[in-house]
Amino acid sequence: MPYAESKEQAVPSVHKYKRLENSAVRNVKSAAKATGRAVGELCRTALSVGKRRYTVMLVPHSEKRVYNLHINLFTMATVLLALGAIIGSFFWYGAAFADASGSLAAADGKLKDTQASLDQLRDETARMLKAARGFEAALGSTLGSLGLDKSMSNDSVSENRGDLASFFELKETVEGNLKEVAEVRRLAGYLSSAVDPVKEIGNLLDSQSTLLTDIPNFWPIKGGIGHISMFFGQNENPFTGQWYIHKGVDISTYRQGDPILATADGQVVTVDYDLGGFGNYIIIKHKHGFYTRYAHLQSFRIQKGQKVQQGQVIGYIGNTGLSTGPHLHYEVHIGSDVVDPMKYLNIRSSLAKATR
Repeated sequence: MPYAESKEQAVPSVHKYKRLENSAVRNVKSAAKATGRAVGELCRTALSVGKRRYTVMLVPHSEKRVYNLHINLFTMATVLLALGAIIGSFFWYGAAFADASGSLAAADGKLKDTQASLDQLRDETARMLKAARGFEAALGSTLGSLGLDKSMSNDSVSENRGDLASFFELKETVEGNLKEVAEVRRLAGYLSSAVDPVKEIGNLLDSQSTLLTDIPNFWPIKGGIGHISMFFGQNENPFTGQWYIHKGVDISTYRQGDPILATADGQVVTVDYDLGGFGNYIIIKHKHGFYTRYAHLQSFRIQKGQKVQQGQVIGYIGNTGLSTGPHLHYEVHIGSDVVDPMKYLNIRSSLAKATR
């Protein structure tokens, strides 16, 4: 039968595989035993060699006795390992010390740089404080001359501690230490309180500047040249020899053609010629009721109705009308009253002296 035949063929194959398996197990066991024996033999040999004793003889050059030192390989190996560990630790600690020394040197260098920077900062602070004290004195003098309040509060300024005191965790600033810091704090408080007075000065100067352009106080000849050849008030008439009231000032440069300037902002109301008196003349109307007259001009530079600014050229010195030579006859009127022009021409020099 086919089934019986296949079963008979399968039995020899199973036996064959079983024999191979048993053979492989025996080979593995044999190899393991051989390996165990080899390892055991090696250990026994190493143990035998390690226990083998050696004698180290120390023979002095004198006739003293010889010293014998008995030692085995295990002891020698232990000693060598210990020496190796000691030498290795020595080199490791040496390298660590070298690194620490380098770091310390770098830190010392940075500390010296920091100290140099602090010294420079202290010097700069000292110079700044010196300049600030000069500013403080000048500001006080200026406030006094202008009639402003010179008192400025420094209540918020501490005299005993500076900002660096808290930085260095100091409870109290020792006398002489960090003194500049306290001074800088005092200066900061002073400058903060000085803002309002400086603004007051600025406002006052702005008002003064505006007022000075409205009042006829500018020298009427360009470049500030010329001199007074006849003052305001009682004088001798050069034509009749009689005493009369001179209603202005005569300013002479001994030549014709020098530019004449408006002494204040205003508007030209008259540009005319007076044959028997002023010759070519100009009248300008200013704020606050002021009028100015410029007479004996050679020619005009402006027209009637034109607005002019202080310091603007309006004409040129001449010898027209009733005149003894090239000069400018200059008058100042307040409403219908004639006043001495020099009282106003001296305003700028008086202010300059007061604010020095």
